[in-house]
Amino acid sequence: MSAVTRERPAVRAGRTPTVVRLLVLATFVVILNETIMINAIPRLMESLHITEQSAQWVSTAFMLTMAAVIPVTGWFLQRVTTRQAYAIAMGVFLAGTTLSAVAPTFEVLLLGRIVQAAGTAVMMPLLMTTLMIVVPEQDRGRVMGNVTLAISVAPALGPAVSGLILQVGSWRLLFVVVLPIAALVTVFGLRKVENIGDPQVSSIDWLSVGVAALGFGGLVYGLSLFGDSDGSVGLAIGIAVAGAAAIAVFVLRQLKLQRTGVPLMDLRTLGHRTYGLSLALMSIGFLAMLGSMILLPLYLQNLRGLSPLETGLLLMPGGLVMGLLGPTVGKVFDKFGSRPLVLPGSIGMVLALAGFTQVSMTMPYWQVLGLHALLMVSLAATFTPVFTLGMGALPPHLYSHGSSMLGTLQQVAAAFGTALVVTVMSARASRLAADGVAAVPAQVSGMKLAFGVAAALAALTIAVAAKLPNRIADAGAEKHGGAEAGADPQEHGGAGADAGTQQDGGGAYADAGTQQDGGGAYADAGTQQHGGGAYADAPAGGRPGRGEPVTADET
Repeated sequence: MSAVTRERPAVRAGRTPTVVRLLVLATFVVILNETIMINAIPRLMESLHITEQSAQWVSTAFMLTMAAVIPVTGWFLQRVTTRQAYAIAMGVFLAGTTLSAVAPTFEVLLLGRIVQAAGTAVMMPLLMTTLMIVVPEQDRGRVMGNVTLAISVAPALGPAVSGLILQVGSWRLLFVVVLPIAALVTVFGLRKVENIGDPQVSSIDWLSVGVAALGFGGLVYGLSLFGDSDGSVGLAIGIAVAGAAAIAVFVLRQLKLQRTGVPLMDLRTLGHRTYGLSLALMSIGFLAMLGSMILLPLYLQNLRGLSPLETGLLLMPGGLVMGLLGPTVGKVFDKFGSRPLVLPGSIGMVLALAGFTQVSMTMPYWQVLGLHALLMVSLAATFTPVFTLGMGALPPHLYSHGSSMLGTLQQVAAAFGTALVVTVMSARASRLAADGVAAVPAQVSGMKLAFGVAAALAALTIAVAAKLPNRIADAGAEKHGGAEAGADPQEHGGAGADAGTQQDGGGAYADAGTQQDGGGAYADAGTQQHGGGAYADAPAGGRPGRGEPVTADET
């Protein structure tokens, strides 16, 4: 997004920056649009005279495009200004929405959804990268909580809103309603959003772009095929394996570019232990969440006979509670750190999924609602502090790459979670049906086992949560990727930290505040100048040279 931000924009304590508010509003609109199509599949089949398999491509194509585009956003956000990124993302989204609303055929609708997804893929990394740059560390939990409020309420409202719209009109209304809202948000945002830095001019490795699209897109598509009922398991395995092989080539290519050029996705982010643990925990949590989001509608609609609207209304309170708790969770994190939130949240996630292993044809709906609310509250207590902790452990020039990698792995985790629970459920139900068990009891048993597998995976988050530091400063002694300790932008004791230098009062090592990324070296002592929105925030005067200890006076 920006290569050099001359100074951190002034933000009054306790206030959310205007640019973050606008980006949250825009992100809310695009995420709402992503989930608003959930109930429209039967209408699409009837209106466009297509099969259910074809109609599912409205969602599949959106997911594949997201998986292919997100890896490129790290490079893209470094190359353009904040306003340019916002204008391009929302402009592309508006074009896709318009195309979808007027689509005369299914093929045009599919193209519109692909264009929409390309714009959507940029918004979340743009929001997260901007937030990490403009919000002081002591306020990040609170602001991230407000972000959670928006991005949790949107998917919770999506199915209910689409159910209401479809009661009164065509599926085209889903796009017609979103279009003017998105247009107003775009116009207002372009009037108010300010650039927070200058773009970094850099080339793009098109081989990496192609391999990333084939790899992540192939893996996500292959995993999604496991949910099909036409027995295409062999094809699914083949595509998923081919996608994984392409990802391996992509990783090797990025490792080479980190030494000789500018990587499309900088894997040095994984060298930061706190970020790596946070990424693992969020991926597992996202997998468990998406698995339950797939299983619960199947259970409530196919087995209990609820309508899509009734299902959406039953599950909506959980999403709303998750969102409304976001600001509170953020404030608790800012005051007490991650441990009072993440560990209980991980345990609550396991308990909720374990409770769903007791589903039956007579389970009271209040119990379903309660378990779902417990799961959503647990995820709220986990996601906000873990994301803030993980991204805060990175140096500023890696923020865009960190958010890009997180978005990519979320898509993969969503596809893997869906494939896993559907495959486990189907295999169990088929085996019981072959043994003479009636269809409904066989499906219930399959769902119980699928929830059990999700709960077992979620149990891994407890072990990961126990290893996370309480605050970003606790990770101050970390080393990453073979570089000197001091690469993390840790600010300790409230001292005016220079990005790229640890300040622990003694014993840490500084590298004069200067880092090199992709061959671009900068020699100003105490200043880090890179893409991704680094800021020059160091005290006046030079720093000790590389390898010399930083004393308490110097920090």
